[in-house]
Amino acid sequence: MNINATLLAQAVWFGFFIWITMKYVWPYLQRAMAERQKQIADGLAAAERGKQDLVAAERRADEALNEARGRATEIIAQAEKRATQIVEEAKTAAKAEGERLLAAAKAEVAQEVSRVKEDLREQVASLAVAGAEKILRREIDVKVHAQMLSQLKQEL
Repeated sequence: MNINATLLAQAVWFGFFIWITMKYVWPYLQRAMAERQKQIADGLAAAERGKQDLVAAERRADEALNEARGRATEIIAQAEKRATQIVEEAKTAAKAEGERLLAAAKAEVAQEVSRVKEDLREQVASLAVAGAEKILRREIDVKVHAQMLSQLKQEL
């Protein structure tokens, strides 16, 4: 066998093998590679969308957290304002109640003073009558003395 003929036969068989591979095997390989390439591209796109979704979710979470903090601050401020208002209302109510009790006590004291003055007038009148009776044991006119005692009572 000649080396040139062998080399030539191997080259023909190699070309035939390449042609068979290109015609029957290569389309399946290209299709499989295209599908795999599409899967990889889809996976990369999904990963990118996932990153964007994660960033958006973090942004929304931060916004929600900030909003919740603002709302909490607002609620605390309202609660403090309401607490101050309740304290002021309690102070006002206590002051009004104190003033009412003071006015009632003053009225009661004034009434008691008036009663005591009246009792004192009665006692002074009776003492005056008793003293006058002892001094004037002789003649006592009840009408005149009663009128005099009334006038004395009025003056006291």
